[in-house]
Amino acid sequence: MAELPPPPSTAGLRILLSKDRPPASSSSTPAAAAAVSSHADRDRIIGVFRDALSRTESPEAFALQAVQEAIKPQKQTVLVLEENQSLENALRKLLQELASFAVQSGKRIMQYGNSLDHGENNCPITRLLDIVLYLCERGHVEGGMVFQLLEDLTEMSTINDCKDVFGYIESKQDVLGKQELFGRGKLVMLRTCNQLLRRLSKANDVVFCGRIIMFLAHFFPLSERSALNIKGVFNTSNETRYEKDATDGISVDFNFYKTLWSLQEHFSNPALTAANLTKWQKFASNLTVVLSTFEAQPLSDDDGKLNNLDQEEDAAFNIKYLTSSKLMGLELKDPSFRRHILVQCLIFFDFLKAPGKTDKEGPNGSMKEEIDSCEERVKKLLEIIPPKGKEFLQSIEHILEREKNWVWWKRDGCLAFEKQPFEKQPGQAGAKKRKPRWRLGNKELAQLWKWAEQNPNALTDSERICMPSVTEYWKPLAEDMDPSAGIEDEYHHKNNRVYCWKGLRFSARQDLEGFSRFCDYGIEGVIPQELLPPEVRSKFYSKPGDKAKRPKREDTKGTSAQPKEQQVASATPETDGGGSGAEPEEGAVPMDSDNAALDEGRKQSPEEVSGPESGQCEADADGEDNMKNEASKDGPSKETA
Repeated sequence: MAELPPPPSTAGLRILLSKDRPPASSSSTPAAAAAVSSHADRDRIIGVFRDALSRTESPEAFALQAVQEAIKPQKQTVLVLEENQSLENALRKLLQELASFAVQSGKRIMQYGNSLDHGENNCPITRLLDIVLYLCERGHVEGGMVFQLLEDLTEMSTINDCKDVFGYIESKQDVLGKQELFGRGKLVMLRTCNQLLRRLSKANDVVFCGRIIMFLAHFFPLSERSALNIKGVFNTSNETRYEKDATDGISVDFNFYKTLWSLQEHFSNPALTAANLTKWQKFASNLTVVLSTFEAQPLSDDDGKLNNLDQEEDAAFNIKYLTSSKLMGLELKDPSFRRHILVQCLIFFDFLKAPGKTDKEGPNGSMKEEIDSCEERVKKLLEIIPPKGKEFLQSIEHILEREKNWVWWKRDGCLAFEKQPFEKQPGQAGAKKRKPRWRLGNKELAQLWKWAEQNPNALTDSERICMPSVTEYWKPLAEDMDPSAGIEDEYHHKNNRVYCWKGLRFSARQDLEGFSRFCDYGIEGVIPQELLPPEVRSKFYSKPGDKAKRPKREDTKGTSAQPKEQQVASATPETDGGGSGAEPEEGAVPMDSDNAALDEGRKQSPEEVSGPESGQCEADADGEDNMKNEASKDGPSKETA
C-alpha cells in the first residue's frame, strides 16, 4: 500500500475537537505547555496507527500491540478513563484526516485506497474501523469508541457516501449488537440514524430511509422502551386538506363530500374526540351518514375486478388519497377506498376500547352502545366489499387482536420475553428421587387411616356409605352421548374403567334389565332409557327384534332339549301317580348336562370373557339355568295332566 500523503488543511470539515483549538495564552504559561504536550502525544498516537493501517494482516495480529505502543497503558490490556479519552481524540483526528484525503482525491470515502487491479479492499478508513471494532469487542478500549467514530464519519460524508458508510454498519450489525457493545453505544447509534433520517429526503431517498428504519428495528431489541410510544402521542401534523366551498362540475353531493373528509380530523387525534362530548356527537352523526351511503350503494363483483383487486400485489392501501371533489364519484366506486375509510373506523374504535383503561378514561354507557353498533355496521360493510371480503375482515380482526396484546405488554412495563434456563443444583444431578413410603401401602389408604384417627366416627357414621341411584350415576355418560353436546370420544366417561366398573355394580343391584343389555350393546346399553336423547334412544330401545332376540335363543335351546326329554319319557314305563312324580327328576338330568356342557364351553374360551363382561355372562348363564329348570319341571306335569 502506498504511503499516505501529509495531512492537508481541514478547514472545510465540520468537526473540531476540543484539544484542536489554539491556546488562548502564550506558550510560556503552564496551560500552553500542557497543550503542546497533548498535541505531541496525539501526533505520536496518530503516527503509530497510521503505520498500523499499512499492515495487511488481520487486526487480531497487531491491534493490541499498536495500542500498547501508542498509549503505554498502566495496565497491559485495559485502558483507564484518561487513556481512553486520549486514544479516542487521536483516532477521531486520524479519521478526519483520512476523510479529507478521500475528498481531495475525488473518490468516495469508503472506496479511497482500494486497488482496482487486484480487487482488494485496502481502504484505510475501513481498516481503521475494523481495528477499533476489534479492540472494543475484546474489551481493550471503551466500547462506545467505534460508535463515536461512525457518527463522526456520517457527519463528514455526503448523502452518497453515507450510503456506503451505512452499508458497513449493516455488515457489522451482529458485532455491534453484542451486549458488551450495545449498552455503551446504543444511544450514539440512535442519534446517528436519526440525524441521517433528518438529512434525507422522504421523496427521493425512500429506499435509504427504509434501510435505516429496518436496521433500527433489528438492532434494538423488541423490549427496548426507546422505540415505543409510551405516552400515546399522535401525529397531529398529518392534516388532510379538502375543499370547504362547493365548485362547479361535481357529480356528488358536496355536503356528503365534506362529511366524509371531515372524519380525518377525528382519526388524526382520537383522544381529543373521545374527551370532548360535542366532537364525539359530531363524529357519530357524520359516520352514520357515511355508513348509510355505503350501505345504500353496495359494490358488485365487477367493481372489484375493474380495480384489479383480485391480484395480491395490487390489493394494498395507499398512503394518501386525493381529496378533490371531482374525484368523489370515482372514489366511492373504488373498493380499496372504502376499505381504507372503514379500517380507519375500526382502528379508531379499537383505541376507544383499548385494554387497561379505567372507567373514567373509557367510554361511558351511551358512547359504548354507539361504538358497538357502528362497529357492527362497519364489519358488515367490510364483509360484503368485493373481492374476498370475509377473508379481508378476518385478517383485520387478527391484526387488531395482536395490537391489543401489544398495548397490554407496553402498559405492563415492557417485560422481557427471555426466560432464564433452569439450572440444576450440583448435589441433585446424580441423586435419585426416593419414592415416598406410606404407612398402609399407598397415599389414599394412609390418608383414610389418618382421618379415622382424627375422627373416631369416620368409619361408624351411618351416612358414610351413600350409594347413588342408577339414574344419577349414569347421567354424565348420557350427556356425553348427546350429539348436540359435541364432546369428543376420547373425553367420554366410557373410557374410564373405574367409572364403568362401578356403574355395572350399581346396575347389577338396582337395574338387572339394563345390566342384561351389556353383552349386546356394551356399556352404553346399560344407561336407563329416560336419560338418553331421542335420537340415541332409538338405537338401543326402539328395535322390537332386539327385544325378542333373547327369548328366541332360549326357545331354540328348549327345542334342542325336547328330543332328549321325549327319549327319557319313552324309556320309562307308564305308572299311576308314582311314575309322574319321578319324571321331573329324570327330565332335569339332560338340562343339567346341557348346563354343564355350556359351562364347559365357556371355560374353554376364557379370552372372550374379561373384566365386567364375565360377571354379566355368568349372571346370564344362571338366569338361563333357572328358566330351563322351571320349564323342565312344568313340562312333565302338563303331560301327566
